[in-house]
Amino acid sequence: MNNLEIQTVLTEYLREQGFIPMINEPLRNHCTWRIGGPADFLVEPPSWQHVRAILQFTHEYGIPAVVIGKGSNLLFDDEGFRGIVIKIGRKLSRLTISGTTVTAESGISTPRLAHIVGLAGLAGLEHTVGIPGTLGGLVVMNGGSQHKTISNVIVEVKVIDIHGAVHTIGHDECNFSYRHSIFQNADSIVVEVKMELTVGRLDEIMTEMLQILRERRRKFPLNMPNCGSVFKCTQELYETLAPPGAVIEKLGLKGLRVGDVAVSARHANFIVNRANAKARDVLSLIEMIRERVAQQIGLSLECEIQFVESTGVITSL
Repeated sequence: MNNLEIQTVLTEYLREQGFIPMINEPLRNHCTWRIGGPADFLVEPPSWQHVRAILQFTHEYGIPAVVIGKGSNLLFDDEGFRGIVIKIGRKLSRLTISGTTVTAESGISTPRLAHIVGLAGLAGLEHTVGIPGTLGGLVVMNGGSQHKTISNVIVEVKVIDIHGAVHTIGHDECNFSYRHSIFQNADSIVVEVKMELTVGRLDEIMTEMLQILRERRRKFPLNMPNCGSVFKCTQELYETLAPPGAVIEKLGLKGLRVGDVAVSARHANFIVNRANAKARDVLSLIEMIRERVAQQIGLSLECEIQFVESTGVITSL
């Protein structure tokens, strides 16, 4: 099927389901870096039944598909995406609390989740309050801060596979490690996450979250589009030298620029979009930093972000 035929069939199919896709939607509007060309189609499913239907459709017709939340750890190709982008957001963000057990849909905003459970007197998610993404993305990347990760509190994860089947995966099967989970390599979408938290004091929980937010505002360039930390703080790097931001700063690379992207003058592990940045410039700047670090220190920096190519291939940089 050519693009026009896919558009006709997909639009008709989704209209029957109760909504229609966005066509030639700029992906820069759907990621925190504000970079990326147009996607052939972008859909925001209003229910998990719709997600299942879209997955079955893309699988049946062999159409490339990529799932995103807020796009805070993604770099989209300047050419866009030749397929369907499935955006999981606030329409899929229900939450229940039973004692110390929290069950949340993957579209919920991570800061919102942290605030809700914190106000309920539950501790364990304070470190996520400043992370600008969704719960689903946080689980896929096993993200976190303050030397903690979301995997610390996860009991099980529910996913939908490309055939539309629902599976529940226990914590030990998720293969969690630093900035990694089994979901990065699986043809499935994280649907729901069950977490076990602990009872805490409301004043202490709120105070900690406020301190984290103040520190983020002080240290990070939150006034410019960015994807958060670009390079992983691996154990080898941290124990041998320092966190990646400190390493990059010591080499005098703050302010290093390619086109409209630059190493932040505030925090050297952030690459900021100064105006109209291109993905190719980000890739070039990342490579320049890596080469300089390898030459001077002899270590290779690993990226936290993933590059979504126009063909549908997703690679870790």
